[in-house]
Amino acid sequence: MKKIKNDKPPRVAISLELNWGYKRHMEVYAGCQKYADEAGWDCSINPAAEFMLGRGAGRGYDGIIARASIHLAAAARKAGVPVVNVWVNTPTKGLPSVFADFEASGAMAAEHLIARGFRRFAYLGFQRDLDSQSQFSGFRNFVRAAGYPCTVHRFARNCDDGKASNWETFVSGLEKWIDTWELPMGVFVTQDLFCRFLIDVCRAKGLHVSQDVAIVGTHNETEICNAPEPSLTSIDLGFGQVGYRAAAMLDRLMAGQAVADGPEMVPPAELVSRQSTDVYATSDRLVARALRFIAENGHRSIQVKHVASAVATTRRTLERRFNESMGRSIAGEITRLRVERAKRRMVETDASMKNVAIEAGFRTADHFGKVFTRIEGISPSQFREQHQKAFPARV
Repeated sequence: MKKIKNDKPPRVAISLELNWGYKRHMEVYAGCQKYADEAGWDCSINPAAEFMLGRGAGRGYDGIIARASIHLAAAARKAGVPVVNVWVNTPTKGLPSVFADFEASGAMAAEHLIARGFRRFAYLGFQRDLDSQSQFSGFRNFVRAAGYPCTVHRFARNCDDGKASNWETFVSGLEKWIDTWELPMGVFVTQDLFCRFLIDVCRAKGLHVSQDVAIVGTHNETEICNAPEPSLTSIDLGFGQVGYRAAAMLDRLMAGQAVADGPEMVPPAELVSRQSTDVYATSDRLVARALRFIAENGHRSIQVKHVASAVATTRRTLERRFNESMGRSIAGEITRLRVERAKRRMVETDASMKNVAIEAGFRTADHFGKVFTRIEGISPSQFREQHQKAFPARV
């Protein structure tokens, strides 16, 4: 493997199928480019790197970061150009690689749903993809360790390719699978778009998200997650860090240094909680109706008396059953949901704290700040700063 010369900046190609437009691909690219800027590389996008290497035109590259195919790996090996792979489902083996830790994301989803009170679980994922297999393993293992059952439904990747037969097979499979569920059910889904498909089928069957079915997606594709309602809880897998660490690994390779065997795994960045898991599960139907009302109206100026009126019972009766079922007060649940809504707004928008507070249902920004700091242990501005940072400092 050739070492780079010191009299000019390293020339690096990035080949990530950016034309697909996936947020995760763009984030990997952003992470690569951030490292490249800091290291002073001559870095360029090259979607045809494997073909240029095959013709000898890519021999001027000192390194490549790619969703590496078999052909790219072979051409780079022949040309003596180091490659770092960021595609977990690549059919080629043995390349230095950096991957998102999908198994850890499965455990994260399970922990979130268990904390929401769910005791029955399901996973929806692709039939053969390694990332789906790892997700399901992490999800199932966490759920089973807690003593709860988990069902799985796998589907073909071509289900949404525009062919009626493939789509009908996919929807029919979902319908039959949902018919086997015992509600309420906590569901983890391999990609955010398929959460939307699942929600449509659940609604057609008269199921409420998140009361009957709570759903956690993957990749935090914000345009898919934020609209329409219900907005989707999703796991941000930290693909910016995948790109950044892939570039750091390539830097070591270009310097002639060895890297560890096996892929470097990047832990998930965070689980972004939204409406699809806003409600805690309960077997008490009166409390369930109250939870649904709070989830749908918590951002308004509602009080405990409004919740009791909405479910046609007395305040005393509802407060007693709510405490017995949930272990906390109705007012506490209203506040919890308002804080969760505010957290989403702070991370996903640049809205002022005053607007964040009002839109979440708080009286004033000052009141919001005091409640938030009491619950979260940090101020709203500190929370926003921490969660809007894409990358740590380079070391």
